[in-house]
Formats: sequence, C-alpha cells, structure tokens
Amino acid sequence: MALSLGWKVPRNCYGLLQKAARSSGFPVFPWGHCSWTGAGSFLDPEIKVFLEENTEVTSSGSLTPEIQLRLLTPRCKFWWERADLWPHGDPYWAIYWPGGQALSRYLLDNPDVVRGKSVLDLGSGCGATAIAAKMNGASKILANDIDPNMFYDENLADSLHQWLKNCCWTFGTRVLIGDPGRPQFSRHSIQHQLHKVVEYSLPEPTRQENNGLTTSTVWDFQP
Repeated sequence: MALSLGWKVPRNCYGLLQKAARSSGFPVFPWGHCSWTGAGSFLDPEIKVFLEENTEVTSSGSLTPEIQLRLLTPRCKFWWERADLWPHGDPYWAIYWPGGQALSRYLLDNPDVVRGKSVLDLGSGCGATAIAAKMNGASKILANDIDPNMFYDENLADSLHQWLKNCCWTFGTRVLIGDPGRPQFSRHSIQHQLHKVVEYSLPEPTRQENNGLTTSTVWDFQP
C-alpha cells in the first residue's frame, strides 16, 4: 500500500517507536543524530555525486512550491533511460508522490497539527512531509524509510497496520495518511478506520507523471 504516514507522537513514545521500527526491519536514525544536514550526510561519496549529477533541485509542479526537493524529473537523463540502467536500485525516493504532496500541503496549511510536537514521517520517500513538519515548528522529527536512499512499498502499511492501532490505542498517537486513491489502498481493510480530512486537486505535471491521477487525499486513521 503506497502510503505516506505522518505521526504525531507523545514524548514518552520515542523508545517504543524506535524499538518497534527496528524489530520490523526498518532502519532508524537516533534522535540525537537526526540533524537537518541533508540526505547526503548518510551516503557514500560516490553515490552522492551520482545523485547530484542525475537529479535536480526543484519546487515546481507540486502542491508545495514552498519546498525544494532533489528529484528525478523529465529534465534528467535517467527519466528517459530504461529503469534497469539506474545503478542504485529503483529511485522511488526521487519522485514526489501524490500522497506525500497532499500530506505535506496539509501540514503547511495547518501548522498547529505539528507545532511543538514530535513527528515520525514513516515511508518518508523524498522527505517532503518531514520538511513540512520542520518548517512549521515540530519539536522533533524522524524521517524513516526502508532503504538508505529511501523507497516506498505497498507492503509497508499492511505489515504495520496492527502496530499503528496499538500506538493509537496505547499512546493516543495521531496517524495521518496521504493517498491519491490507488487501488491497493482503496481495497485495504484500513478503509473502515479512516476519516477524510481534506482532498486536493493535483497540479497538471503531477497528473501527467502519475497516469492521470487527479486528486490526493489526507486521511485520519481512527481505529
């Protein structure tokens, strides 16, 4: 299930979140080392150079022109190359997915959702939702994904569904999900536990890059 999950977690929940994330096989950067120095700080120098040469920093064509991201765009060489020629695994992290756009837009428009709070951006991808939380005053932010160069996978939501419910029931964690109506999400049992918060019309460039998807929605998970 292609989800971008924004978490608002109580302060006494850090240890549980990190323990559960590690036990689920997802890498976690310690809070004390989660500074805003950019993804390049964690990359091999050769990979960093390759990514800088084959992606571009842009803020156009999305719901959040306030946020600049390093992405794979139609102006980049590998946008037009066969996928198997990209040497570092599928660059899903280099696409600003519609679900992430909606969730990031919602946080930018509603700063009180994250201001002074702790946020876990799970399935972070390009990191836009974590950046939006930082811009609006979140006190602590953890951008988490299952690949060092970031990746998002439809199995993520399914494997963590019960964990999400436990965090909501035990700690009062608020879980926000961004999704543009992909079939895997629409058919999942989580639909019965969602409340629609807001729906956005996607910009034309995003529609063209996502097979004609026209809207993206933010959902509040209420198990």
